[in-house]
Amino acid sequence: MGAVIARRIHRAGGVRAVIRRILEIQRNEGLEGIRSRVAERFGGGTEAARRNNYAAWIDQFDQLDDATRGAMRERIAGMQEAPLISVLMPTYNPELQWLREAIESVRNQLYPKWELVIADDASTDPEVRTALEAFARDDDRIKVTLRQQNGHISAASNSALALARGEWVALLDQDDRLAEHALFWVADAIGRDPSIQLIYSDEDKIDESGTRHDPYFKCAWNRDLFYSQNMFCHLGVYRKALLDDIGGFREGVEGAQDHDLVLRCIEKVGDAAIAHIPRVLYHWRVHSGSTAAGADAKSYAASAGERALSEHFSRTGIAASAEWVGHGYRVRYALPSPQPLVSLIIPTRNALELMRTCIGSILARTTYSNYEIIIVDNGSDDPAALEYFASLAQDARIRVLRDDSPFNYSALNNRAVEMARGVLVGLLNNDIEVSSPDWLSDMVSIALQPGVGAVGAKLLYPDGTLQHGGIVLGIGGVAGHASKHVRAPHRGYFGRTSLISSWSAVTAACLVVKREAYLAVGGLNESDLTVAFNDVDFCLKLKAAGYRNVLTPYAELYHHESATRGYEDNPEKRARFRTESDYMRREWTDWLKNDPAYSPNLTLQHEDFSLAWPPRVSRLPIDR
Repeated sequence: MGAVIARRIHRAGGVRAVIRRILEIQRNEGLEGIRSRVAERFGGGTEAARRNNYAAWIDQFDQLDDATRGAMRERIAGMQEAPLISVLMPTYNPELQWLREAIESVRNQLYPKWELVIADDASTDPEVRTALEAFARDDDRIKVTLRQQNGHISAASNSALALARGEWVALLDQDDRLAEHALFWVADAIGRDPSIQLIYSDEDKIDESGTRHDPYFKCAWNRDLFYSQNMFCHLGVYRKALLDDIGGFREGVEGAQDHDLVLRCIEKVGDAAIAHIPRVLYHWRVHSGSTAAGADAKSYAASAGERALSEHFSRTGIAASAEWVGHGYRVRYALPSPQPLVSLIIPTRNALELMRTCIGSILARTTYSNYEIIIVDNGSDDPAALEYFASLAQDARIRVLRDDSPFNYSALNNRAVEMARGVLVGLLNNDIEVSSPDWLSDMVSIALQPGVGAVGAKLLYPDGTLQHGGIVLGIGGVAGHASKHVRAPHRGYFGRTSLISSWSAVTAACLVVKREAYLAVGGLNESDLTVAFNDVDFCLKLKAAGYRNVLTPYAELYHHESATRGYEDNPEKRARFRTESDYMRREWTDWLKNDPAYSPNLTLQHEDFSLAWPPRVSRLPIDR
């Protein structure tokens, strides 16, 4: 076994390369990610490791055969408008072998209408110039400009942009590689929707020996996640007229120049103009000097990203700032003055100790001051609980509403919202316990942003593992919780559950939303979803109305899940659960099959973001 591991370490680039990989995975996905990836790479036999065997997944689902190439060439021949795509490559003292591989990856594209524009930023290695000039002589689709003075990546990229003739521009770093079919899928996306202005794809990494690993299967455009990390990145493709309009790359934000570029683009064109191609079209080289290898401390790139984001907020009139937190950015939105009233609604029946913990933690630990608590007493008959509720009513911030109707979680909340005085309402389960004092401040600051619907929180089990960090549609047939049970720091897949991000749904165990939005979509569905999935349905109604639902991991609370109502553990409850599941599958069929906040390359059988076998995307181009 030791010899096998030694050989695999050698193939992975040596001990230092393996250590860099492990540190990178820890930053992105925490210790759970390390366990999964090490098991996968070095021979783990667990089911999770087998599900995440990327090498086997590539062999089965990401290889081009002659039939696939033929179908793609046939589609290309039938394109009514095949755009010229200019691939821009700034260079500076590249490793010549990797530079040649990068250039050959463009020359080997199935899609033929491309040009490669290389701007060398005054490399000091004379062999670089010799190699570039040779490529330009051999292929008239390759243009080379040799800058006389080093100006860094933004200036070099602008030099390449100035020479580009294409209607579209794709960005390629000097040591990375494009997949053979990359530009085909880009042209296909353009043909399907001529209104798009920006395109991005999935990506993976290649080590120094050329082995592919760590695929990032991305969701559809997600503005909140993009503020937290540059999920656009590779492969990024832009309509050239848009780049000309915004003035190209901005100097002074080197290290985050791509992030800044997209920020300035979306200020012009908005979210609807962005398309995602859910395929790995870009292979990002990991070596000791690459951005992909990460950094242990805050770097110049992180500082540049903070500046790019904060200046974006300033230009767009958003009172917010960005802070690098080691694995992404935290956006802090300013609260207005005076703070708006929030009505926190907590249905319960008896549950004295849970309520003591819930109410006590809110009163003792919440820094946000302008809130009221509405306790919906659904038929309590425990004298001690009734005495406790009566004592709470002495606090001017707390109201107790008696409701003896049969238990209907949706109806209880809807009636309370009707009586709420707050500009915002917060739905809370009675088994919630506040952990982070700024939980409500953070949720309210996001809920007040234009276009935001429901805001969810990070909920932990009592043992500290993750209970809720966003809901993924389609898992288990209807919905599941993202990265459920992962341990601290609860990073999840590429940091998703530890960064502010949009999700299609968040749990109503702790949810904040503007009252007018709640009422506008009819609140929770009290006719069809009395217990289960009413929060998912509510969030999807918000999305259908044009809102986006956001989760903030900085609002952290404990959730003693189902402590009062229990689980679906008798025939009546199971029948009700089936009925409610069937309703969701009928009402939201398309959403449950293709959650835009998730990837069709990831599983719907598990909550751990493991690979889908098979992916829910076609290997072949499908006719429109």
